[in-house]
Amino acid sequence: MADALLALDQGTTSTRAILFDAALAPRATHQVELPQHFPQPGWVEHDPEDLFAHSVACLRGALARAGTAPGRVAGIGITNQRETTLVWDRATGRPVHNAIVWQDRRSAAICDRLRAAGLEPLLTERTGLLADPYFSATKLMWMLEHIPGLRARAEGGELAFGTVDSYLLHRLTGGRVHATDATNAARTMLLNIRTGEWDEEILRALGIPRALLPEVRDCAAEFGTTDPALLGGAIPIRGMAGDQQAATLGQACFRPGMAKSTYGTGCFMLLNTGATPVPSRHRLLTTIAWQIGGARTYALEGAIFVAGAAVQWLRDGLRIIGSAAEASELAAKADPDSGVVMVPAFTGLGAPHWDASARGAILGLTRGAGAAEIARAALESVAWQTRDLLDAMRADWPDMGGTVLRVDGGMTASDWTMRFLADALQCPVDVPAVAETTALGAAYLAGVRSGLIPAPGDNATHWRRRVRFEPDMPAEEADRRHAAWQHAVGRVLAG
Repeated sequence: MADALLALDQGTTSTRAILFDAALAPRATHQVELPQHFPQPGWVEHDPEDLFAHSVACLRGALARAGTAPGRVAGIGITNQRETTLVWDRATGRPVHNAIVWQDRRSAAICDRLRAAGLEPLLTERTGLLADPYFSATKLMWMLEHIPGLRARAEGGELAFGTVDSYLLHRLTGGRVHATDATNAARTMLLNIRTGEWDEEILRALGIPRALLPEVRDCAAEFGTTDPALLGGAIPIRGMAGDQQAATLGQACFRPGMAKSTYGTGCFMLLNTGATPVPSRHRLLTTIAWQIGGARTYALEGAIFVAGAAVQWLRDGLRIIGSAAEASELAAKADPDSGVVMVPAFTGLGAPHWDASARGAILGLTRGAGAAEIARAALESVAWQTRDLLDAMRADWPDMGGTVLRVDGGMTASDWTMRFLADALQCPVDVPAVAETTALGAAYLAGVRSGLIPAPGDNATHWRRRVRFEPDMPAEEADRRHAAWQHAVGRVLAG
């Protein structure tokens, strides 16, 4: 009897697979670190063969550790780093270039060109996105413009484009399926999020051949079966969603007005706005939260490019900590009134500023400032960026009311950081019992399609809270500190 669910979570810095039982309790995990490549300043790449090989190794490892045969798995759910862009040969599966990662800024000049041509209003109205290098379309345009012979091969139907989900699906199914789901498609800047179809006018304006694009399917759908040689048997792939949308499902944010924030390499906050896409007046993104049974649920999203990456910089760049866990211990030793503020714009600033040219800065340094103050400023920067997003969401969606923010991701392991987050936001912060909510959401989708789990509704049986952090800081002090943060951001935006 097929009573297990397998989630493949392909992230920016690691790949993991988790085997869940039919009650969505995790039973076994296998994880592999993923190398990143930085060929030029502002460029970030992955080796596509690493993406595939690590995914297979993790799926095999989770099955082996659980002692579960492939025939016991009702479905695989795939979730992935979004916007990362790949092009490969349809016949061989061989990539034509390294994957261009979502953090990559090489297409900034293309975005300038689109804005100068007056195309950004059309892009925003149809796709809910902004003309920023973050999204897949301009990365694909860069490939078509810079790789010799690529356009002719693309127009001839030899090549396939996709985000990581689509590439892994093609490889896992032995090249039989070229498809994506509505949430990943919505991050390409090519999908009309109201019709759920690729937008022909945008494709023409951006010069992208239609022959490159995958079929768009529901998040809970039949995506084919794995090549039996890969996992010891054919397993149906029945769920797919971008990592932030999967985390929204894993956090059971099923009702309009519910919000979650994920703290990984970056930070991404999504607010469920229901069946109607809500245009943002404060430079947030309007996106698809999920699509099941042909019905779309929408969200407002704020994207922060640097969250956990700031802690990695403390460890690998400044070398003032030996592990990520040491950051909060060091921050706790800092003078809380030092006035040191860090704006971690290592790859530009995301929402609500969207400045690809911004670069990081540390302000307020004195002779009394040291490693502890810098560590504290790095962790505080994550909270202040989140507050900027929450303020923008409240302005766009006045019905949010008394917000309780559900959080997940690696940084939620730090109680110090989560306490400060509650103080900065002036609202409760809930940490779930199952920390791997992204993988949980992918397993949930596969379970819905398999009939093991009910579709999204008010009864969220799979979500449990581990701990709630309430704000202790007086609102006046939080406002004062936030104003200092905004002043620092203003200095960075001013160059």
